[in-house]
Amino acid sequence: MTIVPPPKRYLWVWLLWMALFYLVWIWLLQADGAWLAAVSHWPMALAMAVGSYAAGSTPMGGGTVGFPVLVLLFDMPATLGRDFSFAVQSIGMVSAAIFIIARRQPLAWAMLKGAVAGGVIGLPIGIMFFAPLIPELWIKVTFAVLWGSFGVLHLYRINEISGNIGMTEFDERWDMRVGFILGLVASLLAVSVTGVGIDMMLYAALVLLCRADLKVAIPTSVVIMALASVYGVAIKTLTNSWEPGVYENWLAAAPVVALGAPLGVFIVDRIGRKPILLIVAVLCVGQFVWTCTAESDALGWGGIALSIVALCFCLWVFERLRSWGNVLVSNAKRKQEPTAHADDKQTVIDAAGLEQSAP
Repeated sequence: MTIVPPPKRYLWVWLLWMALFYLVWIWLLQADGAWLAAVSHWPMALAMAVGSYAAGSTPMGGGTVGFPVLVLLFDMPATLGRDFSFAVQSIGMVSAAIFIIARRQPLAWAMLKGAVAGGVIGLPIGIMFFAPLIPELWIKVTFAVLWGSFGVLHLYRINEISGNIGMTEFDERWDMRVGFILGLVASLLAVSVTGVGIDMMLYAALVLLCRADLKVAIPTSVVIMALASVYGVAIKTLTNSWEPGVYENWLAAAPVVALGAPLGVFIVDRIGRKPILLIVAVLCVGQFVWTCTAESDALGWGGIALSIVALCFCLWVFERLRSWGNVLVSNAKRKQEPTAHADDKQTVIDAAGLEQSAP
């Protein structure tokens, strides 16, 4: 029996990143008023302690918690919630991504590469030209619908999703094309508006199309959201389009998420992903109900009904992906069967030949 050694890990890379980040953060606190700004925004740091854990252990970015806390709980503008999502995820998700890569966890590299390429094209177009056209109310509802549908999907498909083992690999070019389309559409229509979304879309494709194990799908979604967040921060900085108040909230939350997200990656390996996903699913559905209730005056009964229809449409899309995945997986298995039968037949012929040649 051949003993395969575990992959070599490079945790010193993550430790170096953490040391550099905290040194920079302490240096930033030396500016006039920086310490007082960080302390005064402690509620955001407390909220992101939970959000960052979810970011590392589920296919949800830290902004998935930061956005509703700022917008729904603190009654801040939706554009502030979106920009804060970019800023805080550029630390928390990046920290988790470095931790994942340093531990040599398996990733769906082909689809990840395609999603990165699509995001590179779609995100700047979305941030500069599409997002400014979306009213505040629509931003809130878009966020609520996307993550509400994600929550409902997991409430009734959790056993199937958590039961996947390994991953069905089709063709590398096919995986990259799917990743590219998802990255382009999600970054253009979702990430540019809410600050999150590309992670959820890539995760959905992996678990519904490729029947990927959560140990592959979730780390891959973390890495793509980390890259999209850093890219979003760069675009917002170059275009000088940050919302006021983002930096102060980031200053308070950044040291928490830098450690919280990798902690989520580490702990979820010990306790399993299914319980965490169920809790997050309930929270996602809860924020949808909260948004519809809090914005009932602005939405009216017609707007609430339209939001529910939009949520059902997202679920329909998820189910179509699942059905397509059933067909793809079945076709892939059928293609492998003739090869297996041919090998068996060759074995029988060889055995017969040996018997005939025997004295």
